[in-house]
Amino acid sequence: MDTNEFAVLKLFVVGILVNAWMIRGLSATDSINIEPTPPRPRKPCNESRLQWEVEVCGEEFKREMGHIEPHYWCNLTHFISEYHRFTFCTETKSNIVSCYWPNPLVESYIIHIHKHFFSNCTLEHVVWVDPPDDTLTILILVPVFLTLAMIALVVWCSKRSDVLA
Repeated sequence: MDTNEFAVLKLFVVGILVNAWMIRGLSATDSINIEPTPPRPRKPCNESRLQWEVEVCGEEFKREMGHIEPHYWCNLTHFISEYHRFTFCTETKSNIVSCYWPNPLVESYIIHIHKHFFSNCTLEHVVWVDPPDDTLTILILVPVFLTLAMIALVVWCSKRSDVLA
């Protein structure tokens, strides 16, 4: 027997033994619990308390935004930490009163906050312009040539493997 054939045979036998060992040790039938677990009882969402809690978060956000100049309200870098605290507060309060987040009540309050602070933050209309012809030509030709090169490489390698076999 050739040494390569012997090595492949040993690898095959080791693979079979490892596979059998893993299947025996990780048998799923040993740990399956056939009885379904009952769902945890969940308290109903207290929407009136959630409305109050979200308004508390909103008042805190309004107080923090009062420290920022109004002409900076459209620049997210000036109030990102305050906005993060506001959304984290609404999420935490929703979980406390057993409501999912975001829910329609929280979303409507967040929209109210956005209308109050960010209604004047519309950007001027962006006009899309085609890139210059040189750039466009490069962006088109590079993938085409790469595709052709890959096809040529595959054909060359498949012909070469026939010669080597």
